[in-house]
Amino acid sequence: MYRVGIAGCGSITKFRHAPEYRQNPQAEIAGFYDYKTERANEMAETFGGKVYPTYEEMLNDPSIDAVSICTANAFHCRMTVQALKAGKHVLCEKPMALTKEETREMVDEAGKQNRILMIGHNQRLVSAHQMARKLIGQGELGKILTFRTTFCHAGPESWSADKSKSTWFFQKGAAGLGSLADLGIHKVDLIRWLLQSEVKEVTSALFTEDKRYEDGSLIEIDDNSISVLKMENGAVGSVTTGWTNYGEEDNSTVIYGTKGVMKIFSDPRYAVTIQKKDGTVVNYQMDAIQTNTSQTSSGVIDLFLESIGQGAALELSGEEAAKVMDVIFAMEQSAKEKRTVSLSQGDEK
Repeated sequence: MYRVGIAGCGSITKFRHAPEYRQNPQAEIAGFYDYKTERANEMAETFGGKVYPTYEEMLNDPSIDAVSICTANAFHCRMTVQALKAGKHVLCEKPMALTKEETREMVDEAGKQNRILMIGHNQRLVSAHQMARKLIGQGELGKILTFRTTFCHAGPESWSADKSKSTWFFQKGAAGLGSLADLGIHKVDLIRWLLQSEVKEVTSALFTEDKRYEDGSLIEIDDNSISVLKMENGAVGSVTTGWTNYGEEDNSTVIYGTKGVMKIFSDPRYAVTIQKKDGTVVNYQMDAIQTNTSQTSSGVIDLFLESIGQGAALELSGEEAAKVMDVIFAMEQSAKEKRTVSLSQGDEK
């Protein structure tokens, strides 16, 4: 049995971390911390545990084995390092941190303290994505040529605890980046994992099209992004993110190979469809992916607790997440400098 403290009591805690810990027989929720004490009180009343008046008091509780960090992005590094130094295992929400230096500090501290550091890149754990990776690895599509992967929804103000234009997701100081870091992080991690290949270079553009503050001015960060990625295995494809999809959430991926095409979450009837070059169509009916309006178990909490028991991050490690963040930072650089950025050498195109 592992006793867990949860820092940050917004929607990700309410709909993911707290209920998934409660459902796991290996976990006991020790308590919650949030700078808005009323939110911590609400979580404790619903899920049990105590309310810690400060994060430091949570870390000083010797009965706590692990901490979930579900705060605004800007606090991820500091709170993770504090927890690791206090001897706690850490599950941190994505994006991992706001700078490359911060990601390295987090990974290094986890190694120094011999503690588990995992980041919540849950798309790897979706059954359809696991099936897709297996089929691609078996050569069902032949050589992968191109891809496109998309994550677009109506925006964080409809999901976050604030439910308003004042949400921290729209504040550059708290969030760092917009839809690219919020949604693109998932798709970059997914495409690397599906193709089992690292990103070689990126060409990106960030846009702010529709999201506004209460005074009517556009938000400081991107609400849409479009990127072209070239992989080390030669495949080329696009990553598109958006907070301005006011229809059905789009979390789809299409992989084009020399033997056929794979569509993931493109058809509401089938999670995965393969259309072969000879006209054969194979459909796989599996669990639907999570959406902001349909929350099912992510599997992240179960994997985190299992990793603690095994003494090693079985998936979603801090080291892996740092590689994804390197791509995100390269995308940001590409958009800012209006050029292609190479990850392998850092040279300009």
